[in-house]
Amino acid sequence: MQFTKIENGYMIYVEKGENIMESITQFCIKNKINNAQLSGIGAVKNIEIGAFDTDNKKYIRQNFEDTWELVSYQGNISLKDDIPFIHAHVAISDHNLDIKGGHLFEATVAAVGEFILRKIDNNVYRELNEDIGLPTLCMVDRS
Repeated sequence: MQFTKIENGYMIYVEKGENIMESITQFCIKNKINNAQLSGIGAVKNIEIGAFDTDNKKYIRQNFEDTWELVSYQGNISLKDDIPFIHAHVAISDHNLDIKGGHLFEATVAAVGEFILRKIDNNVYRELNEDIGLPTLCMVDRS
């Protein structure tokens, strides 16, 4: 991974063979980033995405091993159990330009992974919302 500081954040280059979610999570831990916005593009493989089934309160997951274009990566970072947690959604395109999308669990960079991380100055965190079945954003100060 390479990175450079920009106004209110970083440009991050996740390199070929690195896992996106794991790499950016470790970057946030190392740099004490608790809240941020993420966006990115690139080419990825070994992708696991999903869609949340609200009736059964679990994700329907699908894996894609081949190389796909990372058309769009949008996400946010907040603390979950006092650790930076990335919640990201992606749109990926195959070589026929057919699009798939959903919640990103993990993907490996196949060629390049170019991301912008904008730090947000707040104390938003995640806690399990029993009604929804997921850890959701909490805007209330815990202090």
